[in-house]
Amino acid sequence: MVTPKASTGVSLSLVSLGLLAVMPIISNGRPEGFSALGFAFYLSVWQTIFALPLFVVELCFGNRGIFAAGLDFRAAWRTALVAVATGAMFGLSTYLYVLGVERAGAASASIALQAYPVFSIFWETLFLKRRKSPSELVLTAVLVAALYYLGTQGTGRIDGFSAWFLVALAVPFLWSIAHVIIKEEFNRVPITPAQVTLFRVAVSSVFLAIILAFVDPAAFLADASRLDFQSFAVLMGLVYYLELLVWFYAVRHIDVSLASSITTPWPAFTMLLAVIVLGNEVETYQIGAFVIVAASIYGLTLAGLQKTRRQNA
Repeated sequence: MVTPKASTGVSLSLVSLGLLAVMPIISNGRPEGFSALGFAFYLSVWQTIFALPLFVVELCFGNRGIFAAGLDFRAAWRTALVAVATGAMFGLSTYLYVLGVERAGAASASIALQAYPVFSIFWETLFLKRRKSPSELVLTAVLVAALYYLGTQGTGRIDGFSAWFLVALAVPFLWSIAHVIIKEEFNRVPITPAQVTLFRVAVSSVFLAIILAFVDPAAFLADASRLDFQSFAVLMGLVYYLELLVWFYAVRHIDVSLASSITTPWPAFTMLLAVIVLGNEVETYQIGAFVIVAASIYGLTLAGLQKTRRQNA
């Protein structure tokens, strides 16, 4: 059993913030001429490779987690189905992440990913019957309005809405579904962060491999033979793996709400890096939208904490 330590959780959340900020830059910095699907597949493969050593060490010398749970056949089968289903969702979200960052731009896509709380609130209300306070509903509406403004590229006109921004929004949508399923299922079984991470990226790799085999089978060998392309896939795979692992360990020490609040500003750093590294331009409407989105998320976090205190009083 890990003894929670707030300072450790805060430090790990800050590391997660930095990793989140550089991921869109690495993705868009890859050489031209390589598809988003091929990049998503290879970065997932490298994620799996990076996840294996800790998984094996933990299995042999540490906490065996789910492998020591003694699950009956029905529980084991259900857990396996959840792992496959959510792994496929994460695989699809990885592809849409790369595609959304590429087409919508690092700045807009990074802000779109902040829509995660909106989808989480929706699923919690729909399936878990958790009623939201008036302040939470108002803040959610403000957040949605800011995202709509960003999606229309600052015009507010529906005919100016970017389809690629919707692709970026699909990423937190899929994340929210998968996380709700995982939370409900894996609360029933003991599983370590290393095991969750490996299962997620391994299933994602297989899922993307199947899609790539049908869509562009030539990309398997063509992309594998390009060292310049693979260097970015390796770097992205490593950073993405570390972010997943660091996040899982962070929320073992502090509440998810606090960890999420600490990582909220990461799109601001992405925008700065996009200007410095990629030579992108950041528009005024993107900065304005981010400020409103970040303020709304902080407000939702505070409202959620206040509601929890009242319930526990």
